[in-house]
Amino acid sequence: MSAVSDQSTPSTGTSGASYAAAGVDIEAGDRAVELMKEWVRKTRRPEVLGGLGGFAGLFDASALKHYERPLLASATDGVGTKVDIARRMGVYDTIGRDLVAMVMDDIVVCGAEPLFMTDYICVGKVHPERVAAIVKGIAEGCVLAGCALVGGETAEHPGLLGPDDFDVAGAGTGVVEADRLLGAEHIRTGDAVIAMAASGLHSNGYSLVRHVLLDRAKLDLDRHIEELGRTLGEELLEPTKIYSLDCLALTRTAEVHAFSHITGGGLAANLARVIPDTLHAVVDRSTWAPAPVFDLVGKTGEVERAELEKTLNMGVGMIAIVPGQSVDVALAALADRGVDAWVAGEITDRGDHGTGAALVGDYAS
Repeated sequence: MSAVSDQSTPSTGTSGASYAAAGVDIEAGDRAVELMKEWVRKTRRPEVLGGLGGFAGLFDASALKHYERPLLASATDGVGTKVDIARRMGVYDTIGRDLVAMVMDDIVVCGAEPLFMTDYICVGKVHPERVAAIVKGIAEGCVLAGCALVGGETAEHPGLLGPDDFDVAGAGTGVVEADRLLGAEHIRTGDAVIAMAASGLHSNGYSLVRHVLLDRAKLDLDRHIEELGRTLGEELLEPTKIYSLDCLALTRTAEVHAFSHITGGGLAANLARVIPDTLHAVVDRSTWAPAPVFDLVGKTGEVERAELEKTLNMGVGMIAIVPGQSVDVALAALADRGVDAWVAGEITDRGDHGTGAALVGDYAS
């Protein structure tokens, strides 16, 4: 985790312009690093070498020697415009968990164990406590995903971002044995589609959500919404569920053919990414009732169901595709880990359905 930087070069000389006068506060960046050290230490794995302050994070790859053919999996992502909700509410210690979920739950889809990640926090002005709170959330997410936070960057961009503006992004790495790689080639007709419940909106579709609830309906984030059972802001900042360790545990307990992380594009589009061209996935909406927040967005904005479904997760955050004989074991294993899961559909021959996945029926009430 390095100190503050940007892409410009500070002025030289004894008078005139200075880096501080240009808006970059090196001391504030150093203070932020000191505040975040405690949280980063909590993510440490035995393979991690060194501490904060280096130019690169180090991970001892000799720990992978027991793999016969280790495949490294990598992913990068951000939190999107959900950061605007955090900024408006002045709550910064949850979106880091969203970041880890977006990165590491993509990695686990292929069956890979999350190893480590790095973050990038871009701010208009460094507020040390704010940056540290963001990193706290990232560290907490890394613990939930079983990975280490080995480094990152905090960049101050005065003039490009307002003093309270910021964005976060991250990249992660995982490893999977080649002969245990999950994916479309394993899926067969008759496989079951097991859905795992989302914790809420997760971190996708917030441009639509903000447009509908804040810009058009002018709802106050501090307003208590009866059907949500809490304030609107609390609902919108609910962290994305991190499924990484649940998915890995499932692969050790039951036969799993594939996973699909339901993010931008919605359930059908993301599920289609792991379905072979010769097969088709059918998901029955009647097997679950989306949380009230989805109905709030739909009714408030008069958003058509098709638009909601291609934008939001509609209550499903992760899909596991398992053979029929593994369903009971898989559901029991997930239940033991406190994961709300159910059989939501099946894999069929392509027939006249075309490729990909389709949602059928109406949602349960």
